[in-house]
Amino acid sequence: MSKSLARVVAALQAAGIASAPIEAKGEIRTAEAAAAEAGVAVDQIVKSVLFQGESGQLYLFLTAGGNRVDPAKAAALAGETLSRAEVEVVRRVTGFAIGGVAPLGHLTPLPAFLDPRLLDFAEVWAAAGTPRHMFQVHPEALLRATGAAPAAFTG
Repeated sequence: MSKSLARVVAALQAAGIASAPIEAKGEIRTAEAAAAEAGVAVDQIVKSVLFQGESGQLYLFLTAGGNRVDPAKAAALAGETLSRAEVEVVRRVTGFAIGGVAPLGHLTPLPAFLDPRLLDFAEVWAAAGTPRHMFQVHPEALLRATGAAPAAFTG
């Protein structure tokens, strides 16, 4: 088991979430591919989108698969101008590579926001630390485990 996957499994266990990650047949780097693999709607896929503030702080936006983060709304929530986080920064701060960034188990705790659309489902699926692994979770449990604030940041 990779270090990234092990961190996600440990974070799930620490949060009391009984969910075992599954391994896909191939890489699942898009919400559409993840939805096809899990047999669910695209909006049931949790995208972990990271932005970096002018201050250097990273912000995590947990977004329904079919939605996009609106940069102006995200910046208003963060209280500072945001830009897409650079690949190297994402890896250093979260411990995950782009395409496998999980919503929990990061090396560094991050301010997080959750797309309310995810709360419309009984289950959602998220990356488990690698481009080949994902896990199923009830969105309320994910909300508690990540400490994310539900917020309207899509457009």
